[in-house]
Amino acid sequence: MTRNLDMTALRSFVAVADTGGVTKAAGLLNLTQSAVSMQLKRLEESLNAALLDRSARTIGLTPQGEQLLSYARRMIILNDEIYGKLTATAFEGEVTLGVPHDIVYPVIPQVLKRFAAAYPRVRVQLVSSFTRGLLEDFNRGEIDVVLTTEDSVGVGGQTLTQIPLIWVGAPGGQVWKQRPLRLAYEQNCIFRQFVQRRLDEVGIAWDMAVDSNSTRTIEATVSADLAVHTMLEGTEPRHFERINHGGQLPTLRKMNVNIYKADLKEGPVVSDLFTFIQDGFYTLKTPVKA
Repeated sequence: MTRNLDMTALRSFVAVADTGGVTKAAGLLNLTQSAVSMQLKRLEESLNAALLDRSARTIGLTPQGEQLLSYARRMIILNDEIYGKLTATAFEGEVTLGVPHDIVYPVIPQVLKRFAAAYPRVRVQLVSSFTRGLLEDFNRGEIDVVLTTEDSVGVGGQTLTQIPLIWVGAPGGQVWKQRPLRLAYEQNCIFRQFVQRRLDEVGIAWDMAVDSNSTRTIEATVSADLAVHTMLEGTEPRHFERINHGGQLPTLRKMNVNIYKADLKEGPVVSDLFTFIQDGFYTLKTPVKA
């Protein structure tokens, strides 16, 4: 007898795996907790397998659940592509997405690929800039969906993940040992004032060695070991390296990666773009294990 998997149940399963709990998954899917729990139960019954380990405070995956997760992700993507190809031809136009340049990779290319499959006749205008400028454009109604890197989250925003801010310099560089500490920042970098405050708090004198609107100028100065910089962990280019300062520089906090959606854009196109970005960042997180 032919048996079919329930796509709604698979979405609930993936959401629970990505978020680590039924409550967060229900919020992500806009469902009640009881509805998500019921779908998970039906999925386990249909496969005659325990998929979730509920023995700890955070829900984990059993070996069978870990095996299913990879298949489930692929099935959902394929389902969305088929649905988009056959039903989304009526949607035409353009949607604008704003993303700070340091978090374009690795999520956004996959989001754009998935969106293009679902809405082949809708163009995504990608705007990459600094958080401050992107928020200004968003508040003027010039951007439909915007990602930001901030130390908090504004009204209407949602935090997708948190990434540590780290000190970076030239490979093998020594300028970080000098005092005053030589800094290089773009004028619109949102990390700049926070880092200056942290240095003041711990009593480290600093000097703004490079104050420029050019990212290339910052990169050239830092890679020449003439100044130091800060970046989100994992986003540093190959010609930078993380500074192993052994406590001689202050520890920096984790920064929020937030997402905002324009209130007046409630159609499926913008809503699905929003959801694809959410899915992409949840997938980046450490997989839930039993």
